[in-house]
Amino acid sequence: MPAPGTTPIDDALVACAVGDPQAFGPVYDALAPVAHGTALGVLRDPDHAAEVTQEVMVEVWQTAARFDPARASARTWVATLARRRAVDRVRAEQSRRDRDQRDLDSTLAATGRDVVAEDVERRLEGAAVRRCLESLTATQREAVVDAYYGGRTYREVADRLGAALPTVKSRIRDGLGRLRDCLGVNRD
Repeated sequence: MPAPGTTPIDDALVACAVGDPQAFGPVYDALAPVAHGTALGVLRDPDHAAEVTQEVMVEVWQTAARFDPARASARTWVATLARRRAVDRVRAEQSRRDRDQRDLDSTLAATGRDVVAEDVERRLEGAAVRRCLESLTATQREAVVDAYYGGRTYREVADRLGAALPTVKSRIRDGLGRLRDCLGVNRD
């Protein structure tokens, strides 16, 4: 019989705390989707979210004794664990990127590169890209700019423009083809 004010999943999680492996199946089935949804909301990457979900569910089994149904429901507890773990993953990824960038910067600084020449080349390339973007249709340009300069996914671009996803994909594909031709990029 469930304790007053608790759900069957809360009670199953309490049973896990005393080492009942049979209780973990229903806990996993009910709470893994909560962990995955929370992780996906923070990470926006299904692969990272799946990894975080697995880590959280192992943590749930290993630390079930920390769960207190008087303080929060099992769903809330697992969502909190998942959110914390996902935020940690974001921070770790950002630290890795920062470290890689510092390594790259120090490597480039050691090579004695010509900063002025690189700056001039970058400006010329930027001007060529802007000129070629102007050669696209307005719908192609808007879709390409949203996707590549705005950092949006195809679906986000489609939602923002109020267009069908296949239409947006076609606009971007056709626009990139025209940009490639305009910039004289070879397809090797």
